[in-house]
Amino acid sequence: MATQTFDAFQVIADPSRRQILQLLTKDSLTINALAENFDMSRPAVSKHIKILNNAGFISIQNIGRERYCILSQDGFNEVQEWIDYFDKFWLLKLQKLEVLLNKKSSSIDKQ
Repeated sequence: MATQTFDAFQVIADPSRRQILQLLTKDSLTINALAENFDMSRPAVSKHIKILNNAGFISIQNIGRERYCILSQDGFNEVQEWIDYFDKFWLLKLQKLEVLLNKKSSSIDKQ
């Protein structure tokens, strides 16, 4: 069976996956520990974890017999690049507006 791929925004669109990411900001957790935070089956939580792992938002590390989920930067890079693009877009728009307003202000001052 082929692994389904999602873009970063499809991955974080799901509220349960966003909650998993937020939980992992506090500490790395086992899959069972994560599952305790949700009103869904462990296999359902595991499916969300698999999607987060495949998209690079988390990594899974085997420590003894336990599998720990740990936040990973890779998945967030796509989101950050998208935000950076629009930050630059809006900054440029605001700079153009500032130039326009300064020109209008200086022409009003001359009157």
